Amino acid sequence: MAHSIERGRTGPGTAGGRVLTVAALDSVPVYREGLNAVVSRTPGLRWVGHAATQHASMQLCEQLHPNIVAVDSGLDPQGHLIRLLSDGHPMMIIVVLLRQAHVGATFISAMLSAGAHGVVPRDADPRRLGEALRKAFVDRRYTDPSLAPLLARQRHTTGGDGRVGADTHRPRMPLSRREYQVLQLVAEGLENAAIAKTLFLSVETVRTHVKSILRKLSARDRTHAVSKAFRSGILVARAEGSPPGEGAPPGEGEAPPAAVGNTIA
Repeated sequence: MAHSIERGRTGPGTAGGRVLTVAALDSVPVYREGLNAVVSRTPGLRWVGHAATQHASMQLCEQLHPNIVAVDSGLDPQGHLIRLLSDGHPMMIIVVLLRQAHVGATFISAMLSAGAHGVVPRDADPRRLGEALRKAFVDRRYTDPSLAPLLARQRHTTGGDGRVGADTHRPRMPLSRREYQVLQLVAEGLENAAIAKTLFLSVETVRTHVKSILRKLSARDRTHAVSKAFRSGILVARAEGSPPGEGAPPGEGEAPPAAVGNTIA
């Protein structure tokens, strides 16, 4: 079983200044290639790779420590992955690329409350997208101008205090980071021995994590736990027809930010 983590080529960066590394957590290959092109031609940014599944996303951030990660909203619609990444990598900037179905004040506020620093539509102009990634790093908060009215109307309706993402109720994630990783691998059909090898743990430690997962999810067995995790949004199903390890949530129909002929290395 293979997880998709790919390292990227270096971009031009900015002479004499700090170059910020960028990774994509996105399940759609053509969109990743477009994002790679946007990052590579944006001064001050350098593409370092991508991950296509939730488990691979956590591995990538642990191995490459990118300054900025661009997260497909369809890969983490409940914000559980964002919360884990935010807690585990507090200096890393998380920018959510919103699918059209997710462009709404409630969803945006939930992502910001989960730990995201910025929100940008997936179909944003390429130049604006590259600039948004840089601004999110500098200011540690960025809302695309096209989305600001949505949040302003919500604050007016709910009587908020004017701060974007002021809601402090983060998405409930009952599992620890390690339990989350184990559950993802259980969902992919791995037995305890294979999970232990993948995560560099002992089999007994994996058993302990599985027992904890069953208890926290009130599940009868592994299959029941996986079923409940998908129903609750803790896990996201890959699209029909995509290969194992290429987790692709359904409903993707957007064009990439740019068309490129080269492949991601």
